[in-house]
Amino acid sequence: MSTVFDTEIKFLKGVGPSRATLLEKEFGIMRYKDLLYFFPFRYVDRSKFYSIREIDSTHAYIQIRGQITKVSLVGEGKSKRLVAVLSDGTAAIELVFFKGLKWIQEKLKVNAEYIVFGKPSSFNQTYNMVHPEMELTSEQSKSLAGTMVGIYPSSDAIKSSGLTNKSIAKLEALLLEQTLPYISETLPQYIIENRKLCSLQFALQNIHFPTDTRALEKAQERLKFEELFYLQLSLLKQKHTRMRASTGVKFNKLGNAFNTTYNNLPFPLTGAQKRVLKEIRSDVVSGVQMNRLLQGDVGSGKTLVAILSAMMAIDNGYQACIMAPTEVLAIQHYNGVFKFIQDSGVEVALLTGSTKTAERRRIHEGLENGSINIIFGTHALIEDNVKFRNLGLAVIDEQHRFGVDQRAKLWSKATVPPHILVMTATPIPRTLAMTLYGDLDVSVIDELPPGRKPIQTVHWTESKRGSLYNFMRKEIASGRQVFIVYPLIKESEKMDYQNLEEGFDAICEAFPPDKYVTSVVHGKQKPDDKAISMDSFVKGRANILVATSVIEVGVDVPNASVMVIESAERFGLSQLHQLRGRVGRGAEKSYCILMTGYKLSEDSKKRIDMMCQTNDGFELAEADLKMRGPGDFEGTRQSGLAIDLHIANLGRDNAILEDARRIAQAVLDIDPTLGDSRNSLLVSQLKELKFEIKDYSNIS
Repeated sequence: MSTVFDTEIKFLKGVGPSRATLLEKEFGIMRYKDLLYFFPFRYVDRSKFYSIREIDSTHAYIQIRGQITKVSLVGEGKSKRLVAVLSDGTAAIELVFFKGLKWIQEKLKVNAEYIVFGKPSSFNQTYNMVHPEMELTSEQSKSLAGTMVGIYPSSDAIKSSGLTNKSIAKLEALLLEQTLPYISETLPQYIIENRKLCSLQFALQNIHFPTDTRALEKAQERLKFEELFYLQLSLLKQKHTRMRASTGVKFNKLGNAFNTTYNNLPFPLTGAQKRVLKEIRSDVVSGVQMNRLLQGDVGSGKTLVAILSAMMAIDNGYQACIMAPTEVLAIQHYNGVFKFIQDSGVEVALLTGSTKTAERRRIHEGLENGSINIIFGTHALIEDNVKFRNLGLAVIDEQHRFGVDQRAKLWSKATVPPHILVMTATPIPRTLAMTLYGDLDVSVIDELPPGRKPIQTVHWTESKRGSLYNFMRKEIASGRQVFIVYPLIKESEKMDYQNLEEGFDAICEAFPPDKYVTSVVHGKQKPDDKAISMDSFVKGRANILVATSVIEVGVDVPNASVMVIESAERFGLSQLHQLRGRVGRGAEKSYCILMTGYKLSEDSKKRIDMMCQTNDGFELAEADLKMRGPGDFEGTRQSGLAIDLHIANLGRDNAILEDARRIAQAVLDIDPTLGDSRNSLLVSQLKELKFEIKDYSNIS
């Protein structure tokens, strides 16, 4: 594209320096191109009018027409607001303004007919719209009549600055007017024809201002395909380059370390564990560096696979490290290994932030001279003074908890890149795995070890609080332990959900300290206090652990049989499933009790129902991705993804994603280096999009 697209956004008429600063801060919009690719997240047909009587608060943005019957200033000081009453003959609605009161009051005309556009909400059994867009019927914009209007992402700061949806649309219209003639194709003609895509000019015009539904669909299809195509092309090209260039150390033999550990296992491996070990074995003898993602539900036995993989490294004269995101999890892995490695001659060590200086010195020496074979640890493993004699395998557990730089430091500690095994207990839907980890090989443990009973999940409301406490007392009397998880640490002004502090007091009242021991753990505690509380529960001294979701990863207490999740509607499906996985780790029947308020949104109800229906983490992850979609009604993007997609939605666009991947693979099969002149545009676009340097897998 021409350099016009690199013009700073402050030079666009209607923006200026202060709005430019705000647009950059809120949405990363710095140049003309950024604004051009700032798309609406939903569309409203402005040819449709609702009667006020039809409105309910589940409606998103709607359009109504009526007369202003009254305008008044209400309240004092900071709570002062302007309220206009709009009536359409069927009912009335309040239009509420908190800013620019004098200016708005002067503009509003009583008894005049207005077209009003906004999001209705309910307060004190009265419907209102806060800061709606308004215009006199006599002055209705001809450009909006009968057309579909895009709703752009917004934020409190954007609204406060006076940048309404209408003003953003005006900026987009002005920008398109100035730039449309300069928009050139970003996909080779042969792909556009093969895929029957519309032109980029048509797509950008109609994504902002669709002439009709069909034009909008064509624009979305083009832009989604292009976004996902370049993402897949980048990942597959990186994988191809790595497969060609990266020599890996060979673990040709299985010897004493592997065989002794395997024979020490107290129960046979599941079919899924055996299959994954074969896949890993095939990688480590190939002479190419392994980059494998191992997905497995909570309790599926991933750690055992990691330890057996480490033994393959040791039998071939190499060291292995296993890095976990929390000290609790690192200690758990370390303690869990001894029963399997007896008589194998394998030397293991643990390095965390709490390791004492003398022990730390001994570990550093042991890693450098090779006497320590496996090191378990946290971020402490990536410190500059940690050096290995010959690191052959790096295992990263719950890898999404680590930053890119932290991971990169770990595998730079070997002369030849070590084999990489990344593990996650967060089930990743196939579409997301293809996108985030498109250049990795993926293994899945989809089978639980024998003897594990499914966890019974039930949904109770506050009326069952007495039953809950009776059930907990019964389980504790049988020698079991109970988790209680809260979503908040301190009460939030905006939310009336139960919080941990109140909950802890209520539990101590219902379970008095002279009879029961209750520990508390949350993210704001000092590490020592947290460790003492956690240890008390892990060792069985405490009957109940009251915690925030800080315990989502890394607590293994086989004796705990009950997981109570307070205000369960506040958690996403994946998080609920992770929390549920903290119980059911022993031989006893286990329970997960989801406590919620009486009133649940449609989405919350769906999530709770799904949790009660299935224990399958992958099924839940797919549902979670579909339900969360691109964000909320304000267009706020869902967080937690390693990529920023402008328009594609991984929950709903999996068919386009698979098509994009197929075509990207076909391009690389014919021209793996993209050296063909027909593909020169692909090379320049990859550079423009910076996909070549932004490796989404964060592996090597």
